[in-house]
Order: sequence, then C-alpha cells, then structure tokens
Amino acid sequence: MARLEVKIGSMQLRNPVMTASGTFGYGTEYTDFMDLGRLGGIFVKGTTLEPRQGNDYPRMAETPSGMLNAVGLQNKGVDYFVEHLYPLIKDYDTHMIVNVSGSTVEDYVACTEKLVGLEKIPAIELNISCPNVKEGGMAFGTSCASAAQVTRAVRNVYPGTLIVKLSPNVTDITEIARSVEAEGADSVSLVNTFLGMAIDAESRRPKLSTVTGGLSGPCIKPIALRMVWQVFHAVKIPVIGMGGICNWEDAIEFILAGATAIQVGTYNFIDPSASVKIVEGIEEYLLRHNIASVTDLVGAMEMG
Repeated sequence: MARLEVKIGSMQLRNPVMTASGTFGYGTEYTDFMDLGRLGGIFVKGTTLEPRQGNDYPRMAETPSGMLNAVGLQNKGVDYFVEHLYPLIKDYDTHMIVNVSGSTVEDYVACTEKLVGLEKIPAIELNISCPNVKEGGMAFGTSCASAAQVTRAVRNVYPGTLIVKLSPNVTDITEIARSVEAEGADSVSLVNTFLGMAIDAESRRPKLSTVTGGLSGPCIKPIALRMVWQVFHAVKIPVIGMGGICNWEDAIEFILAGATAIQVGTYNFIDPSASVKIVEGIEEYLLRHNIASVTDLVGAMEMG
C-alpha cells in the first residue's frame, strides 16, 4: 500500500490533494458529489473582516483553455462565517482551511484573530495576491516589504499553520517567497491567478466590468509549474502547488517540480469530483512505479 500522507506545518494530511479557495465554496455544495473525507483538505471561500458585495457583473468570462474572473471576494464577513458557516463544516472529516484577505494589515490581523481558537480550523491561507480587488491584495502580494509586513503581523497573532498564497504577477516570485518565509510562514501556496483581460470585438467593450481579472485554468499550468519549481529551490518550507491542475498527471508534475501538496481549482467547475479522481490516480501511479510514499516524489524531477 502506497503512503499518501504529507505534512504542511502542523497539519498531517491524509493525501496531498486539496481544493482551492473560491472554487469549492465551503464544501457543503459538493457533498452530493463525493465523500469530502477523501480529500487532504478544503480551502474555503475567501473571508474578509467585513462583508463584501463583490464587483459588478459581468465578472466571469471564458477564455481558450481557461477563464477570467473578477468576483471581488464576495462574502458575508468573518463574523458570519464563525457564527453560521463554521458549525456546518466543523465536523467534516478533512482539514478545513480559511482563506483570509484584507485591505490593510489591520484588516488581516483582525480577521485572523476571530479565527483563533476554532478547533477544526488548523490553518489559514493569507490571500495577499488576488489581482481583482482594487484595494490591498495586489500591493501586498507584489512587494517583498509589504508581503513580509502582513505575514509578520498575522504570525504574531496566529498560532496555527500559516500558509501564504503568492501572486504570479511579479518579477521574481522567489524573492516574495523568501520574504514571507523569513517572517514565519509555515508554507507558501502558488500560484494565484494571472492578471488578464478580454474584449468583445462586436461591442468593443471589455468582457469584465473591472476590465481586467484573474486568469486561471489549464492555460496557466506551464508557467505555474515553472514558478513552483523555482520556489521549491528557494525556500525550505513546504510548497503547495496549483494552476491548471485537471488530472493526476498534472498533480504528479507539480509534485515532481517540488510541491508537497496541490490544489485543484478551476477544474472543479467542470468536474466536481475531479479532486477525488486525482487522489486515486496518484495512488495508482505510486503502486505502478513501486514508490513507497508520495513524499519520495517531491522535487524528484530528473535532469538530463
């Protein structure tokens, strides 16, 4: 029997497959499609200190081999999450990780403080990289100084596993990764969406109300894979890889590039059971190649 367990910070995951924030709701929407206990973890929808209405419509547009989104972190705020949503998800047999965003360092800290003490939330993911929010995300995620600042501030109040989600819209993602590692991040997850746009040729108008939005899906996979490989060689903390993962082969590629675990994102919209199929595919791969543990594959890409 091949071993699928991996460790991220203080979290022991039953397998390396998790679902990305913003693509899997709070897990409740997917219980009819799968046993959530078969997943390594679920990153719930982005949470902010105060409720957010999100951006005006249209805020999604299909592209070749991907999609653009400019949802704008629509959510009911952290107090609503703690009071109404946490009771619904706390008994799921998998790790539930909250994605936290904010417009200021103080927002991040205040939102995080409300999550401290929730027994079934072993980790948070700091979204310092969302490209479709007018305030906060882009500035924090594209500067070493600001990325370090928010990581340090949250680390000071949060005792659990701290994952920082990195933006790909930077000159050198390894510099950002090192800066958050130095301030106490237990892991980095990458990549978030790439900044893109689409125009309707007939109306001559942008397809998104915000003009630009976040590009995700299979089209970004080669770039995401390269960035995961670079960051793996730049830091000592575990890397969580994502970006266009659709099947077990994609997942294995990310693991070989250096990801300890992976997240399935956009493909959840196409196949709600994709993540479970990827778990099965990874296990079959290990058995077929007589590999004892998935950890033996992390960063094991052969050169030459």
